[in-house]
Amino acid sequence: MARIYIALVDTPGIFAYLIRRFLKQKYIHVVISMDAELDEAYSFGRRNPFIPVIAGFEKENKRKILRAFPTADYMICEMKCTGQQKEQIRQVLEQDMRQRFHYHYAVLGLPFILCGIPFYQKNHYTCSSYIARLLSENGIQVSEKHFSLVTPKDFYEYPDKKILFEGALEEIVHPEESWKLRKPEAVYEY
Repeated sequence: MARIYIALVDTPGIFAYLIRRFLKQKYIHVVISMDAELDEAYSFGRRNPFIPVIAGFEKENKRKILRAFPTADYMICEMKCTGQQKEQIRQVLEQDMRQRFHYHYAVLGLPFILCGIPFYQKNHYTCSSYIARLLSENGIQVSEKHFSLVTPKDFYEYPDKKILFEGALEEIVHPEESWKLRKPEAVYEY
């Protein structure tokens, strides 16, 4: 059995505030990673964490994100998969990274999400719709919804995940100065 990792993210900002109000939850961004430390992590979001307007498919740089959002909180979840599924997901992520400037954030799709109407514009995704489609195409169904309607809340509510860490991004970037990746208190097993 192999594992992939989903990070649910809470960052400050006006756009994040609006999404948080709509979803009625803390975590409003989703990242997919091949490792629990988020060293090989990808998402649809800001191309530069300091510039909110330009968004698309990017490899996450947790140190750069920490500089832009020093108060960011993360929840890192583990999802089981087969070795073949993980390798296929990795290959797609690497291929899409090479072609990242062909992918764009699905701004036009946002009103359709609010109305619950599936809408897909070629090569345009939200953070959650991209990951939902990628996982679905590799046999991991996060939601019964059309991928374009999947939100971070669907990942948060996904029952087949294991929470590995919940806390400040600072703890992930500088584990030597804080705790190593740890389970949140509510998830400790005795």
